[in-house]
Amino acid sequence: MPSLHFLYASTSGSTEHVIDTIAHTVATLAPDIQVEIQKAENAQAEDLLRGDVVILGSGTWNTGGKEGQLNMYMHQLLMDRAKDVDLQGKPLTFISLGDERYYFRTRCTEHFLRFQREHGGILYVPPLILVNEPYGQEQRVELWAKKLIAKLQATPVRQASDNQSKNTDSV
Repeated sequence: MPSLHFLYASTSGSTEHVIDTIAHTVATLAPDIQVEIQKAENAQAEDLLRGDVVILGSGTWNTGGKEGQLNMYMHQLLMDRAKDVDLQGKPLTFISLGDERYYFRTRCTEHFLRFQREHGGILYVPPLILVNEPYGQEQRVELWAKKLIAKLQATPVRQASDNQSKNTDSV
């Protein structure tokens, strides 16, 4: 039975809403997929190794006074507590939120991808990137969740990550 482990940071509730929408979609369409949801502020480095696929979620913030950063709780997890984690080929994907009023509107995606690459993770499916409020974008979120479910059901996670490793090693 495949499993998803969500690690997210949400201070205004937007990222949490997206996570809840995805979790509900998975529970409705694929109840055999186990879902675990954890807030970034309660997570440690070893939590990034839980589940078959880890999904990190954050909005783009001005953490530290600079625009285009991760939410402060996700930043603390990835850049402090998990700065030395070896993801050991762990399949990851991301949920990135942003606001069109800012130049670096969804730059948290870049931070996620850099973390994944530098720590030995594998991108499982393309990130879900939402600009502006997620409320009213539930259909888009559900469509992304359906693609995630389809991949989980079509290819065992370990096999998919083994194939991805072989593909990236030959590049």
